[in-house]
Amino acid sequence: MWKIKHIFDGDYGCEESAGDEPMVTVTLIDENGKEIYERISDKWLTANNLDIGSAWPQS
Repeated sequence: MWKIKHIFDGDYGCEESAGDEPMVTVTLIDENGKEIYERISDKWLTANNLDIGSAWPQS
């Protein structure tokens, strides 16, 4: 199972173009310590009530 280790919103607000959603980079970690990164919209993260420590929804 993957969990959210870190949410990097350093790019938040950089998308000045109309229609572009603010994006964040999420660091995910599994039970073996393996890390991967996902870039997703901040709106999706909020809509799914995900935060640091949350289990990552399986796709």
